Amino acid sequence: MRFHRYRSPIGNLILAADNGFLCYCLWEDSMDKQLLNDWEEDKITHDTVLTEACRQMEEYFSGTRKSFSLPLKPIGTVFQQHAWQALQKIPYGKTISYAEEARLMNSPKAVRAVGNANRHNPLMIIIPCHRVVGSNGHIGGYVGGTERKEWLYRFENVCQ
Repeated sequence: MRFHRYRSPIGNLILAADNGFLCYCLWEDSMDKQLLNDWEEDKITHDTVLTEACRQMEEYFSGTRKSFSLPLKPIGTVFQQHAWQALQKIPYGKTISYAEEARLMNSPKAVRAVGNANRHNPLMIIIPCHRVVGSNGHIGGYVGGTERKEWLYRFENVCQ
């Protein structure tokens, strides 16, 4: 696996690629400390997928990219994969509720499971779990912190 630290306007992201696929894009300050220690700076390298992911991140944060076109291989259960596929259908600058996401998956009673799957999303921003809010419109949780979720929401609405 190859790694790269991407410095975004709202914090560092650790990107990891393996065999031509992007597997992780995680907020550095939200990562498990042991996992972060395993990804020491000397192991952080560049490859084609990581270079392209960084280019697309630059475009996203400059407001010119609305979706990502990268070879992805998020690691998770079948249910999580299904939830993450549903997330990729949410348009840029829009939000849906956890209940709406569950309905998109044809699992309307699995609202809590959907929230749990989103919490384990290994590809922050690229798979846009930040676009899911509570049914009451409340911002809800986010692995990177609610401040980042609110920032991403405002940013996407301004750049639409």
